[in-house]
Amino acid sequence: MSKTNFLTAISVALSALCLAGAVQAQSLSYPATRKVEQTDNYHGSSVADPYRWLEDDHSADTKAWVQAQNAVTDQFLAAMPQRLPVRRLYTELYNFEKFGLPFKEGGRYFWARNDGLQQQSVLYTASALTAQPAVALDPNQLSKDGTVALSGYAASRDGKLLAYGSSKAGSDWQTWRVRDLASGRDLPDTLEWVKFSSAAWTPDGKGFFYARYDAPAEGAALTGSNYFQKLYYHRLGTPQADDTLVASNPQEKEWGFGAEVSDDGKLVYITVWKGGNKNGLMVLPLSKGAYPGAAGGAPKAVTLAFDAEYVPVASMGASTLIVKTNQDAPRGRLIAIDLKGSGKQAWKTLVAEGSDALTGASAVGGRLLLRYLRDASTLVRIHGMDGRALGEVALPGVGTASGFAGRSDDAETFFVYTSLNSPSTIYRYEVATNKASVFKRPQTAFDAEQFETRREFVTSKDGTRFPIFIAHKKGLKLDGSNPTLLYGYGGFNAAMTPGYNVTAATWMKMGGVYVLASIRGGGEYGAAWHEAGTKLKKQNVFDDFIAAAEWLIANKFTQPAKLAINGGSNGGLLVGAVVNQRPELFGAAVPQVGVMDMLRFHKFTIGWAWVPDYGSSENAEEFKALLAYSPLHNIQSGGKPYPAILVTTGDHDDRVVPAHSFKYTAALQAAETGSAPKLIRIETQAGHGAGKPTSKIIEERADMLAFIAHRFGLELP
Repeated sequence: MSKTNFLTAISVALSALCLAGAVQAQSLSYPATRKVEQTDNYHGSSVADPYRWLEDDHSADTKAWVQAQNAVTDQFLAAMPQRLPVRRLYTELYNFEKFGLPFKEGGRYFWARNDGLQQQSVLYTASALTAQPAVALDPNQLSKDGTVALSGYAASRDGKLLAYGSSKAGSDWQTWRVRDLASGRDLPDTLEWVKFSSAAWTPDGKGFFYARYDAPAEGAALTGSNYFQKLYYHRLGTPQADDTLVASNPQEKEWGFGAEVSDDGKLVYITVWKGGNKNGLMVLPLSKGAYPGAAGGAPKAVTLAFDAEYVPVASMGASTLIVKTNQDAPRGRLIAIDLKGSGKQAWKTLVAEGSDALTGASAVGGRLLLRYLRDASTLVRIHGMDGRALGEVALPGVGTASGFAGRSDDAETFFVYTSLNSPSTIYRYEVATNKASVFKRPQTAFDAEQFETRREFVTSKDGTRFPIFIAHKKGLKLDGSNPTLLYGYGGFNAAMTPGYNVTAATWMKMGGVYVLASIRGGGEYGAAWHEAGTKLKKQNVFDDFIAAAEWLIANKFTQPAKLAINGGSNGGLLVGAVVNQRPELFGAAVPQVGVMDMLRFHKFTIGWAWVPDYGSSENAEEFKALLAYSPLHNIQSGGKPYPAILVTTGDHDDRVVPAHSFKYTAALQAAETGSAPKLIRIETQAGHGAGKPTSKIIEERADMLAFIAHRFGLELP
């Protein structure tokens, strides 16, 4: 759909909503959700699970329940007078040209671009940055409704072929194909049942490494557990059944594999993962840039201790490997490993651990470019290949910079810089001169000069200090009356750093205050910070988020009636947990695709891989901790009134299966938690979030903001 047609369709559709727009208050009658007699015994404790039947996504009863819930939610949302202006504003702010980071192969550049409202971004290629780009792959041609998305791509070393993965309806499952870029046609090669994998070409261009699972049992594709991933080599022109098995472990069902080929083509780095942030590392020699198949021998283990993170950065010949690790260095260090040696005696520190958290490293143009976080803001330091410090890359301000990828002999690389009120700008960086220049700067309807961002520090319940980033219109009055949206995540070593997003921009244009909390469980301060929010210490995450809310109220930014909270996935768990613990602190809450049943999360798809962060109900001590905060199991009936809650999920979410949100919503609606609405918005033909088409993104996020605005009584033009 073109930009003009998309805008016209929105205008027509929204005009119809005006008829219902005058309705300010609505009485709600939730669909009846039947209960079943289901009780589980955990280490001598009986726990009821009356909505277990909602875990069956194929049943007619579950499908009927989804339809009934969506009907109630649709009617409520359609009657909100805020829905029309918020969706118009969100569309206006979303409608700007967006670019992905360029990369280079075979003397050609590749980058993604979206003209503003295209359902999916298009991949372009050009012989030079100043040349007219040509379309390499347009995923909008893969489906009529935009629900087929590119999930990954990798160009061959000569830039002539493109291996690309696509996924349907937001699923994590991918199908990989190969496109001849000269003709624009796909080769016959088709690879199925790929998940959590990219492609790594051998330098000879005859094939690539990828990881996949065995085909799931019938009916289990969206919910069945994902075990026994295997690494294969696919040679072009041969059927998938003939692919060469490179690495697997029949004795370790949780092992997964990722592959990357060194710049010089002499080694394949094989990362071995099994959940959490600790991994193993193996290497496989290549001969003259080619993979000889099974005759190439088995990969050699560098370490399979799974005691820390090991990320390959570069190699020097076939004997020395540079690795980023937090082994004996919680904030990270760079080491050089002599592959001819044995044990840790062959490991040498190249760049020692410092006071800031090392979050990324790359080798480009004969330099090591190391990315650090200092109080959740990016620093980039330059080192020689021998580890010598050579300076820093100048960044525009306190914000987030990412990218810096490339090959060791490239003279240039690219990075993106952003902050809460600065849309993502792409820079070209010349390594030899240490100079950055703007490659693409977006033109948006958001005037950053009208807004400001500040970083403040909050002290949590146990005395731990953490940063929050606050963005709002200039001239804000601290009188406690400002509608405020607080966002958090707090898990899986994922650092929450300030970056532009249209949801925050729309909220600020509506007159609201947007706040990002960098709480424990993330990677803002290294491994110790992450581990302080895991397993038996998970309550620290909730305490931090609650402390951020209390700080905003105490410092007169807002008040409980005008404070909303939002988070997705692990952040949805965060929202559900803190609402149960402190319902009086918030006026609205939107948990998105949340992990809500902490006793059974590990039984579906890739949920078992989250046990290093959460623990497991199969462990007696961890069971007690999980039960104490699990959103599904701690809804307080008959106590303090709950805020208005809008749960969101996708019917094809095969990462955090929608049953989490289904069961949580059913329990909320059945409990006595006050008269504020408890609704669920279930997106069809959508998954966990990746690959979601533009139209669905706008509709869902605008509805979230309109729901909050409606609850706060915001009047919008």
